[in-house]
Amino acid sequence: MKKILIATTNPGKLKELKDHLKEFEILSLSDIDSVIEEPIEDGKTFADNSLIKAKYYAEKTELLTLADDSGLCINALDGRPGVFSSRYADGDYEKAHQKLFQELADKDDRSAYFQSVITLYDPENNKYEQFEGKCQGKILKESRGTGGFGYDPIFMPSGLEKSFGECSPEEKYKYDHRKKAIDKLVNCLEK
Repeated sequence: MKKILIATTNPGKLKELKDHLKEFEILSLSDIDSVIEEPIEDGKTFADNSLIKAKYYAEKTELLTLADDSGLCINALDGRPGVFSSRYADGDYEKAHQKLFQELADKDDRSAYFQSVITLYDPENNKYEQFEGKCQGKILKESRGTGGFGYDPIFMPSGLEKSFGECSPEEKYKYDHRKKAIDKLVNCLEK
């Protein structure tokens, strides 16, 4: 069974990725014996940051490495929080929700999308591939549900009448941005 290191400490992301990569032996950063400092994510796009993480950890561990960078982009806020999604309001998602509600209070356009870019980096050949997924939707006026993680309780995907926070994992996966990117990754790995 082929080993893949998933370069994340986010338990929600790790679970989603493990759920869809069952045919691989999955290692996380907590499975690595040595302590590796985090790379500086100073990219301007999700693709940049995903590549920074995948290449960094692949070179440190010499393992085939997968890294995801994803976030919430709100059209009326010029794409914010975007690549700063996990650091918005200092990484406190409840504060981030309230901050976004305030910023959108006088806006009619509440359209938004989740975007994910997954990079698979092969240190043996110094090559990588990237896979993107998007989920269109809108920002609700209040948090709904306790499922999922991050911005899930305030985001309603197009085609559903409830937030990701109100969805079961199976329901969410039908629309999920990361799942769309994972499907492309799995398709590539099967070839």
